Amino acid sequence: MQNELETVGLGLYWNDMTLGRKFRTINRTVTETDLVNFINATGMVEVMFTDATFGDAHGAVKGRPVPGALCYTFIEGLLVQSTMQHTGLAMLETTLKIKAPTFVNDTIHGEIEVTAVRQTSKGNRGIVSTTNNIVNQHGDVVATYDVTRMMAGRD
Repeated sequence: MQNELETVGLGLYWNDMTLGRKFRTINRTVTETDLVNFINATGMVEVMFTDATFGDAHGAVKGRPVPGALCYTFIEGLLVQSTMQHTGLAMLETTLKIKAPTFVNDTIHGEIEVTAVRQTSKGNRGIVSTTNNIVNQHGDVVATYDVTRMMAGRD
């Protein structure tokens, strides 16, 4: 007997994406632990991230900045959890622009707009492009990236 319960947390299909569709992710606060884990895992152990006094004493940016790549990967993680489980097939291309610093204890979320959708010529798949803005708790866009993905289609 097949399970009659709906499974939640599965991804969106390319057929669900329409040109101009907009949505946002949940929030994610960036912690000191996130910064330390990220820079150690990636090797981005430059002094501006490893010395808590550097920004205020010598840096062009005052405070405790985090790498823009950390923000990008956090938003990608939120999108994987909410829109790509079982349906995300491949990231094909992306361009990232950092517009403002993000700091430890900032809270970010993603605001996504579908900019292109097309079915592939092979299989039940589609190519979906989005513009993803990373927004902090003040409403400032701290980064933006355009991404093109291959997504599974609805049966």
